[in-house]
Amino acid sequence: MIFEDLPTTPRSEELLDKAFSRAARAGHAKSGHEAQLSMLTTAANILSDNLQNVSTSWPDFEYDVDPFYYELADAIVDVDRLRQALSEVTWAGRQIAEIRSEYQSKINDSNLEVARKHRKQAFARMADIMDEIEDDLRAVGDARDDLKGLPEINVDEPAIVVAGYPNVGKSSFVNTVTRASNEIAEYPFTTKGVQIGHFERDHIRYQIIDTPGVLDRPVEDRNDIERQAVSALEHLADCVLFVLDASGDCGYPIESQLELLAEVEELFGDAVPVITVCNKSDRSTDVEADHYMSVAEGENVEAVLDAAVEAVGFEPDLPSREDA
Repeated sequence: MIFEDLPTTPRSEELLDKAFSRAARAGHAKSGHEAQLSMLTTAANILSDNLQNVSTSWPDFEYDVDPFYYELADAIVDVDRLRQALSEVTWAGRQIAEIRSEYQSKINDSNLEVARKHRKQAFARMADIMDEIEDDLRAVGDARDDLKGLPEINVDEPAIVVAGYPNVGKSSFVNTVTRASNEIAEYPFTTKGVQIGHFERDHIRYQIIDTPGVLDRPVEDRNDIERQAVSALEHLADCVLFVLDASGDCGYPIESQLELLAEVEELFGDAVPVITVCNKSDRSTDVEADHYMSVAEGENVEAVLDAAVEAVGFEPDLPSREDA
């Protein structure tokens, strides 16, 4: 996943301690002007290199991050604030590199006593810059900690999103069609896990995703972060399976379920097909739906899955002999 391997972000004070302690050791190994230059270069290199690594380890949100993950990231950490913090870190690294070059010349052109003063001035200016970006480094580090736990979803694989009120049988359906224990990951913006299952048709792997806490309630019941999570799913879904329970065993009247269905259809519009599925058909079929099934009885489950695959209409971009 795009944020999974981001390195730990050092704190400003931690980085300064590391730079100045190593600089002191470097200075002890030499004498005269050479010692002052070695201290200056060591401290500046450690600071500028580490700051550069912080900046370059992040993907470019404008060009490298899929809209799905962009929306998720923005829901959790405020991408604009993160980009500003990364920009400040980049600026700080460049400033410290410029200070290194400036004071190398000053040290070389002065006597030893003045050279020591120049080196101390350089250290003070570096410390001021690190103090200036203390909050930015903390913001980057906090963002990294929040984003690394996002579930791994392959944006290049076709995705079927399962929606509907709780207890209508969504999780049972996902468990059944994947025929394996699902990977359970936690979205930081919900209190419940998201189920991500996989199955294959004609050598194509499909993702099937159940998102409790997001598409299982009316829009007015979602908080701002959950609403943005729904916006992220708009970029991901190739098809939506909306599961209904006409029996009422789920605890929600069918009228409420149909109102949520209307919201989901409006949300995804014409771009994403929404297939309605009446589950628990062994108990009731008293609702108009595209398909009827009973996960508990194993009735028409595969037919529903086949309908979703057909609605996705995924055609892999395979090389042809003409491309060779």
